[in-house]
Amino acid sequence: MESNGSKRKTSPVNVMGRPSKIYKQDPYLSVVENSQPPADDEQYIIDMDAEDRVSLPPVAATADTAEWQATIEKVVRNVVSIHFCQTCSFDTDSAISSEATGFVVDAEKGYILTNRHVVGAGPFWGYCIFDNHEECDVYPVYRDPVHDFGILRFDPKAIKYMPLTALTLKPELAKVGVEIRVVGNDAGEKLSILSGVISRLDRNAPEYGEGYSDFNTNYIQAAAAASGGSSGSPVVNLDGHAVALQAGGRADGAATDYFLPLDRPLRALECIRRGETVPRGTIQTQWVIKPFDECRRLGLSSEWEAAIRKGFPKETGMLVAEIVLPEGPADQQLEEGDVLIKVNGELLTQFVRLDSVLDSSVDKKVSLLVQRGGKDIEVELQVGDLHAITPDRFVTVAGGSFHNLSYQQARLYAIPVKGVYVCEAAGSFKFESTDSGWLIESVDQKKTPNLDAFIEVMSKIRDRARVVVTYKHVRDLHTLTTSIIYIDRHWSNKMRLAVRNDVTGVWDFTNLAEPLPAAPPVRCKADFARPDYVGHPAAADIIRSFVRVSCTMPLKLDGFPRARKVGFGLVINAEKGLVLVSRGIVPFDLCDLSLTIAESIIVEAKVVFLHPLANYAVIQYDPSLVDAPVQSAKLATEQIKQGAPTIFFGWNQNFRAVVTPTTVTDITTVAIPSNVSAPRYRAINLDAITVDTGLSGQCGSGVLVREDGTIEALWLNYLGERSPHSQKDVEYHLGLATPSLLPTLSQIQADITPSLRILNVETNTVQMSQCRIMGVSESWITKVAEANPSRHQLFMVRKIDCAPPSGYDDQSLHEGDIILTLNGQLITRVTELDIMYDHSYLDALVVRRGEELRLRVPTIPTADLNTTRAVIFCGAVLHAPHHAVRQQISKLHSEVYVSVRTRGSPAYQYGLAPTNFITAVNDVPTPSLTEFVREARKVADNTYFRLRVVTFDNVPWVATMKKCEHYFPTLEFVREDGVWRKKAFGAEGDG
Repeated sequence: MESNGSKRKTSPVNVMGRPSKIYKQDPYLSVVENSQPPADDEQYIIDMDAEDRVSLPPVAATADTAEWQATIEKVVRNVVSIHFCQTCSFDTDSAISSEATGFVVDAEKGYILTNRHVVGAGPFWGYCIFDNHEECDVYPVYRDPVHDFGILRFDPKAIKYMPLTALTLKPELAKVGVEIRVVGNDAGEKLSILSGVISRLDRNAPEYGEGYSDFNTNYIQAAAAASGGSSGSPVVNLDGHAVALQAGGRADGAATDYFLPLDRPLRALECIRRGETVPRGTIQTQWVIKPFDECRRLGLSSEWEAAIRKGFPKETGMLVAEIVLPEGPADQQLEEGDVLIKVNGELLTQFVRLDSVLDSSVDKKVSLLVQRGGKDIEVELQVGDLHAITPDRFVTVAGGSFHNLSYQQARLYAIPVKGVYVCEAAGSFKFESTDSGWLIESVDQKKTPNLDAFIEVMSKIRDRARVVVTYKHVRDLHTLTTSIIYIDRHWSNKMRLAVRNDVTGVWDFTNLAEPLPAAPPVRCKADFARPDYVGHPAAADIIRSFVRVSCTMPLKLDGFPRARKVGFGLVINAEKGLVLVSRGIVPFDLCDLSLTIAESIIVEAKVVFLHPLANYAVIQYDPSLVDAPVQSAKLATEQIKQGAPTIFFGWNQNFRAVVTPTTVTDITTVAIPSNVSAPRYRAINLDAITVDTGLSGQCGSGVLVREDGTIEALWLNYLGERSPHSQKDVEYHLGLATPSLLPTLSQIQADITPSLRILNVETNTVQMSQCRIMGVSESWITKVAEANPSRHQLFMVRKIDCAPPSGYDDQSLHEGDIILTLNGQLITRVTELDIMYDHSYLDALVVRRGEELRLRVPTIPTADLNTTRAVIFCGAVLHAPHHAVRQQISKLHSEVYVSVRTRGSPAYQYGLAPTNFITAVNDVPTPSLTEFVREARKVADNTYFRLRVVTFDNVPWVATMKKCEHYFPTLEFVREDGVWRKKAFGAEGDG
């Protein structure tokens, strides 16, 4: 899910030269850990080939003749703007929302021709808009397995206000020098007409990187400079006939476009009109056009060249084998570099004829004559069914999605067309590396050679089981990776099979095996490794107080950018199984927690307490399941001092314990920077400890410990802002002194859940020179120096949380107030602010505008600050504004806050962005989630509704959105009696 959109409303549509097919992200940390998803306009850059460099200049579109104007007037009525979502990752396609173009090729039956990379290989949801702005839904009826064309269906009866006509496909009229017009939705515009001249007909299909690319066809090249959104535009001649299909262009600014010839689209259209399937044959070999001079270097004899030139006097090249897939029909028969001479005894130099022969010979044999190094080689090959090696189903289980490896992927990496491909590496199958490209070899020690075998194995694995998975990457089949994964069948409880239905145009979902219940936990025995740290026996022993914490979050809440986090926690009570851990690891309680003790025993845990300000959480495991000498940490009761010697014990990025003696360099009040684009939890009003060792920056978990083993401070990771330059989340590693924790921890250890109250303010320190200027009297400055000899400081209110619905009263603190005392106690240290935790009101003495003022300041309860309910609607996660939002905003517009959204969803397509507030549905106010759910359930599926929305920076706008329950059902996560539950909603009255 995308979680860091702009606060301001932006264009809801992704406009690009062609939709990005696979976002090449950093390894595992990039999505779940450190960096945001790629920008909406990211696309592959097409490599510059020598054959691209010569093209005719573009023809100006400003001096169209009367004939062209008449032609354009007829053509534009047939051109449609397609707005679509590819709703999930599948094969080479990532989930996207975008725009493209198509044109009517059968007005009576309602067929539209567009690109295959628009229709996509997986689930598609979209609509089209005609020239008169009538709109209707479109459904895929065909997408070619290889070539870049697809056919959509619409209901002609839905178009009521204009006569429908169709463009005639005339592939034979595409010739060099022909003037053409590209009529389509260019750069997101409703209609654009671009001029060009066909400069060549024999260009090889362009490669677009590691996503979908066409092959085994020639392309037409022209100078037209079409751009984003023009994919699928008709390329028409002066007579108004479609002579080609716009398919791609250069991304480096050059005025070069690539058009697909219409021979194969015309054949497919005729088959579909007759109600027939479109037969497609293959020998799993990629061919490319090479000029005669290169063919001669590959061994083409002069006799065969003469024969070819005589038979095809206009040809300048021949087809040469580029890739022969292992274990395919041509394996061991053809080789790369073979020059194709004849097929079934017929001289052949063109892709169109080769396609024709193969498509008419499915499950039959064909004979090929090739030249290899000057020798004639004749082979007989079995033609396979191309549709059979193009996946049309996938299964979703444990958060991931899988299908059989496609011919497209196999061709790209020259590997056999076999294996289970991870098309959505998420949930339990979120491997710690790149997000896509994995082939599953085995699960739970059982081979998974195909999707059916994979389904069989997964259906027998229990919920919460840990199993061994082996897998390879399509780029590196030499390396087998082995991992142990945690199977989630409770949040992702359904195993669903999706099967493409070309009759209805949607994918049909079927629930497969029900999840097997988790096995009961078993008590295990282990002992801690005892590293020999020279001169630091106490540090060696403290290892018995640490456990590794793995937190997996099934849903992104509260702006937290990651789905999984691993770190270390400190055992504060071994008898009760209480562990203290950073909120940078456990941000909220909708999560699965696993603790690894002594690097041997794995037990589940639950969240007991989340501190609202101090960046720590307390979690609990069942100690009866652990037979190991776990040791409760001894926490110091006295504050550590600046300059004091201490021992740094930390866990580095490799989960290895490191120890070094060091010195406390500073103890200072810090403010963790807020994340501007998406507010998320951050620690405020804290004194942070820094130490004089480079290890401190490498370790996100650890302690500062004395020689006798007493822990003086925790070493925690603090989640900060997202860097605007690297787009990575900044983490701060700082120390937190233990004395301030003791009052709260003592309640937890006594089985009392702390009910803290806080001042809804963020403070920063001010020095005495500033205080004088702001009106603090000399007597108070003297008192400060006496109360805190080491740091002469007071606290000023920097920011006040957003006002409650009733507003602030005259007893509230104001921004700029300098706090002198609370309940009569002079406040010069952050820890002295802890007095707020146990009082509903505080008697405050402040300096405001140079005058001392006494206030009775209310505190607010923190029990309501944690998210306890979330609704997934149209691909957006909605919940009440969490504490970080309230800290950064001055006014709450509603209690319906957009936290994240899914790529390829209606929320993404129609521009509902994270940090937006929804205030009404169909003009009915929705101040809370309850009202929102009530009104949202009244909206019929696949119909439009209106949302009134306010951006984070107070800009109101209205979104119109279409509901899609088939691909994006409404779900609810709710915390009841301390337990999170998930449920689905149907239409109104269903639950």
